[in-house]
Amino acid sequence: MTFACIHNAGRSQMAAAFFKHLADPNKAEAISAGTQPGDHVHPEVLQTMREVGIDLSKATPQKLTAELAAGARHLVTMGCGEECPFLPGLEIQDWPLEDPKGKSVERVREIRDEVRRRVEEMIDTNGWARPAS
Repeated sequence: MTFACIHNAGRSQMAAAFFKHLADPNKAEAISAGTQPGDHVHPEVLQTMREVGIDLSKATPQKLTAELAAGARHLVTMGCGEECPFLPGLEIQDWPLEDPKGKSVERVREIRDEVRRRVEEMIDTNGWARPAS
């Protein structure tokens, strides 16, 4: 699973973090990347993810390349429009989510919660959930 946005500093970082937290790693794994990666994850994203127990302080934006996405079967793009990559052979979905950069904490929480909802739905639909403990 590859999650991609422009700067890899907000939406795709949240999506990959939720995916790693919720999905069974024996069934599916996730990476995040961007078409024009930023220098760091947006501070408002760090803050709102910390609120739900996920620390992205060590996450580093990276460039989306065919090599990086090798082995993935799915690509979820988020708001990169014309810049969204075409990677042959991948099932592609677009989640038109607002960029959280510079938004109020309240708005970033709404974006975060929508990302989580979509990730949970994807995991449920594909049977990738962690086993019940």
